[in-house]
Amino acid sequence: MPFHGVPPRRAWLFRPEPEADIAVSDAAAWRLNPRHRWVYNKLELALSQGVTAAPAGVSPVEMGLEPDAPVFVRPITNLAGMSLGAYPDRAGSVAPPPGSFWSARLAGEQSSTDCLVRDGEVLWFAHTVAGDEWVDGRPLYWRVGVQRPANEALIAEWVAANLRGYTGITNFEVIGSTIIEAHLRGSNGFYEHYGDAFLPAWVELVDTGRWAGLEPIPGGYILSLFTESAGPFTVPEGELPGHPGVTIQADTDEAGRPTHGRIAILRTRDLAAGRTALAELTTQIVPGRSDSAEGSTGHADPP
Repeated sequence: MPFHGVPPRRAWLFRPEPEADIAVSDAAAWRLNPRHRWVYNKLELALSQGVTAAPAGVSPVEMGLEPDAPVFVRPITNLAGMSLGAYPDRAGSVAPPPGSFWSARLAGEQSSTDCLVRDGEVLWFAHTVAGDEWVDGRPLYWRVGVQRPANEALIAEWVAANLRGYTGITNFEVIGSTIIEAHLRGSNGFYEHYGDAFLPAWVELVDTGRWAGLEPIPGGYILSLFTESAGPFTVPEGELPGHPGVTIQADTDEAGRPTHGRIAILRTRDLAAGRTALAELTTQIVPGRSDSAEGSTGHADPP
């Protein structure tokens, strides 16, 4: 199958079928792109941008940071949940576990950008930012289709310098003016908000190298239904009855257990409508959910 790593619930979306092999998951992207797979090494990614960082065993203080300087610890490479195991600490007391690294803590807005790239040149951008409400350190919603021209300049320069020879989709997570993660796949949870022409244009680019451009993306919102319970849960799929324009996708395993504490993902063009649907679902299927809104202590992966 030319699309590799497609989640079973999302198989309907990946049309038309390409002639080339196209990765949808990080594991498939790492396997199919040996020349550029180094981007999954987050330590090398940080160092490529001049960020102060080092692997476990190298003291931040010996690298010039003050003992009370904030740092962030993450796995160097983790294809099975990119931000799992990450946590904030202080330079003078940090003791990263083996296989991880620390970096100077970054400040600024967190964003996620999908790009279509041809031989190291970015042709198209789709920016998404986390909303201003958080549940236990995770954003309650994501805004798809925002404008971020500064990120476009940053990403285009990095891609030109590092991804020559690569054609396809990429995703970059940015905090402030620094790329913190790079992926040789897109954020497939956002594709419905990119418009009907997106998938065919992506496939044609990879198969033929042709690019005719795309209209501005329609955009929208992705909302998450979180829980502290292990379930199991029964989640409807498709458009929610009584909530026109709001669709729901389960985020559970075959036994109905949540994925990293999330039961479902809602998609809508209208944030207020999405909130109303989310509140109703919370009372119906998520008794006892903790709704404490907090600011993020690091970063959260988008759906």
